[in-house]
Amino acid sequence: MKKKKLTRYIIIGVVVLIVFLIVGKRAGWFGKSELQKVAVEKPSDRRIVEYVSANGKIQPVTEVKISSDVSGEIVELPVKEGQRVKRGDLLFKVKPDVYLSQRDRANAALNSSKTRISQAQVQLQKDEQAYRRNKTLYDQKVISKAEFEAFEASYNSSKNSLQAAQYDYQSAQASLKETNESLSKTTVYAPMDGIVSKLNVELGERVVGTMQMAGTEVMRIANLNQMEVYADVNENDIVKVKLNDTALVEVDAYLGHKFKGIVTQIANSATSSATSTDQVINFEVRVLLLEDSYKSIIKPGMASPFRPGMSASVEIQTNSINKALTIPIQAVTNYIDTTKKIAKANKAKKSEEKADEEVKPIDDDSVLDRAGGEEVVYVYNSKEKNVKRVKVKTGIQDNTYIQILSGLTKKDEVVVAPFSAISRKLKDGTKVEVVPPDKVFE
Repeated sequence: MKKKKLTRYIIIGVVVLIVFLIVGKRAGWFGKSELQKVAVEKPSDRRIVEYVSANGKIQPVTEVKISSDVSGEIVELPVKEGQRVKRGDLLFKVKPDVYLSQRDRANAALNSSKTRISQAQVQLQKDEQAYRRNKTLYDQKVISKAEFEAFEASYNSSKNSLQAAQYDYQSAQASLKETNESLSKTTVYAPMDGIVSKLNVELGERVVGTMQMAGTEVMRIANLNQMEVYADVNENDIVKVKLNDTALVEVDAYLGHKFKGIVTQIANSATSSATSTDQVINFEVRVLLLEDSYKSIIKPGMASPFRPGMSASVEIQTNSINKALTIPIQAVTNYIDTTKKIAKANKAKKSEEKADEEVKPIDDDSVLDRAGGEEVVYVYNSKEKNVKRVKVKTGIQDNTYIQILSGLTKKDEVVVAPFSAISRKLKDGTKVEVVPPDKVFE
């Protein structure tokens, strides 16, 4: 029994000793500390293309919203959504009964004003003759001045009545023209060749006219032969985008295909969208899809492989260099030595006469603020088996590589992995072990 207990204690002791040795070695309590494994790569010349990425929706270049100018019930609707129409084809008709009545009423008012003009002309002729006769008598001193003035006033009144009747006639003409115009708007025809891309109403529904208020949008007609992407470009990138820049477009409905486009319009005013934390400021950029890039997926009888509202992502080519000295993007990090900040804090505390609470300066390079500062890389020194922090100046970049304008040569071996070590662990003079890229995480 005692022998079994002794054996168990020995086993436990051995296990604890092994664990202690492993942990102690990794922690550097004894033995040689484990080196940071890194992968290195020399800068090389590459063609590098800078892109601005954005998401957006596909829309026709030309799309017309059709609304009714008059209110009423739709009594004819010969088109369906997706139907191809030509300029002048009947789209829909609003019940015209009310507008027919208004036209008849206006026509009757016009005829009535014509009659009043005739009556006024007859009365004017009669009063004019009486005025002339009595003027002769008044000149001969046959009638009194008062009698003459009465005939004169009657004559002037008849002239005014004729003029008023003529004005009423002009008003009646305008009313008839207006009612005829309203009557003609009960029938709506296609303003262009295209496809009914959207139909919002059914036969028998009532629509609100646009004469006095925002009317009902009945349908949309689009020319699907030319499509464009309405992309939202962030305010930080919009300054790089120029008219006629080339773009690559990926449409969610056609995975694996990349279509070519060209920037045709850049918004001057921003559009903002509120999020949970802040507002995102974007500018709308329109990218015209080039037909040659999607001809291969057009099926017979199909106007366009795209439909209005499809989601798309755009990469706008803003700059390119055929032979640029480049390294992988992850090799570059930002560096700020926060010991300077600590020194300022110490100075501030002394000025406040709180020397007893003075903060000790920090000499450890691991205390860094990576949010800003200088752009640096770590260059491997094969003789010393360590790395050196080197300040660099960068240029344009793509999704994988970044251009180096100064600070490196083609002979330098730059640490390119792992990024966690580059961004946080490596310091100037850190001992490292160079391994192949697929071994850095072992």
